[in-house]
Amino acid sequence: MTTRRHLIRLTLAAALAASSLLAHAQTTLLNVSYDPTRELYVEVNAAFAKHWKAKTGQDVTIKQSHGGSGKQARSVIDGLDADVVTLALAGDIDALAKNGGWIPRDWQKRLPLNSSPYTSAIVLVVRHGNPKGIKDWDDLAKPGVNVITPNPKTSGGARWNYLAAWEFAKRKYGGDDKAKDFVGKLYGNVSVLDSGARGSTITFAQRAQGDVLIAWENEAYLLEKEFGAKFDIVSPSITILAEPPVTVVDKNVDKKGTRAVAEDYLKFLYTEEAQDIIGKNFYRPTSAKAQAKYAKQLPKLNLFTIDQAFGGWEKVGREHFADGGYFDQIYLKK
Repeated sequence: MTTRRHLIRLTLAAALAASSLLAHAQTTLLNVSYDPTRELYVEVNAAFAKHWKAKTGQDVTIKQSHGGSGKQARSVIDGLDADVVTLALAGDIDALAKNGGWIPRDWQKRLPLNSSPYTSAIVLVVRHGNPKGIKDWDDLAKPGVNVITPNPKTSGGARWNYLAAWEFAKRKYGGDDKAKDFVGKLYGNVSVLDSGARGSTITFAQRAQGDVLIAWENEAYLLEKEFGAKFDIVSPSITILAEPPVTVVDKNVDKKGTRAVAEDYLKFLYTEEAQDIIGKNFYRPTSAKAQAKYAKQLPKLNLFTIDQAFGGWEKVGREHFADGGYFDQIYLKK
């Protein structure tokens, strides 16, 4: 009888211990993102971990994966176990719906503002004093100007860059044929096509290649912050509003049991706490309060959207970036 009671006590103790361990188990999320968001999500992740702990009493760790946006999307399709993706453009996330049904096709309707909690823009970064006198997009196609920009086949940022230049030329010179000629000249001046935006920044800033870097606005300001007077930022006469979206990866969160925390993580990006972090890291926040706080830091630009100018990412992908599309026609002639 004593032995039996002892076994019962041991069983209860083991069950209680297991229950305690389960209650304090640490959840881990994987955020698969694009190149320039590294610094942003280091801060966001720390803030969210505190938020989740206060809300639920549970610990959470968020791991980060960064690279060219298109390559990152392909990695998730090929099995990278992302709980959430925070990529450079909607077209890359659409690929997760089309290739394997990782997410529903109407994924952008699940969060406010088409699931884009922050925006950015495309600007030009030149060496201090602007020795080549670069003022606008047309200067990038002039002879003797060495341009650094990533590869649109692998980088979401590169696609924004390309489309900003295309629309400038279309408006200035008239029509797609003229735009194609102009963008062809611009890419004729590109000496290095890195796979992602951060690689292009390293090529320009640390390897000292190129006269001008076409860059995310946030990446440009980070360069200025890190290197001080070595670089100047040139805001072109017209540029594109970059709208990086986010979503949970449904197949993965349901398999791993992380849907609740993953969904809360993305909703957290819309809170004032996260919006302040977003503005601090030189992205354009979407909340009015944060926009007002960072208005001097992020000047008004003459912006157009992908839908206004190109009819959305599906049309753009098919016409410009698919095999044999405009980009291949332009770049393969080099």
